[in-house]
Amino acid sequence: MNNTRLTPLPTQRIWIGHWLMAVAALHTLFALFVFQRPLVNIMQRGFFNTVGQDPLTAATVWFVLFGALLALLALAITPLERRGDARSLRRLGWGVLVLSLLGLVLMPSSGFWLALPAGFAMLRRSSVRAIDSI
Repeated sequence: MNNTRLTPLPTQRIWIGHWLMAVAALHTLFALFVFQRPLVNIMQRGFFNTVGQDPLTAATVWFVLFGALLALLALAITPLERRGDARSLRRLGWGVLVLSLLGLVLMPSSGFWLALPAGFAMLRRSSVRAIDSI
């Protein structure tokens, strides 16, 4: 008789991708309020080749595009969490952490603080089965 017992894998909550998606949404909403005038100017000029030499318009475009890129990253992270792909999550965690720290050095009064919990959490992930927190 075989007395081997199967022990279930420990579980971890899936929240990192959801967290980063919320940060991306806040980032984009912030852009709609703070950069309203440059965004309206872009729409009035017809989008194509509207940045030109204006640094405020260029900063606005980069700000909005970064929000979209962060949302795409969040969409990629959630399936990695579900699969328990700790190796990929740690790699992405280092990237998020380094970029966040660089952003904080350059702009301490910014939203880069909001990405730190996700970066640290991805570094701490282990290869275990995940459960949905939502």
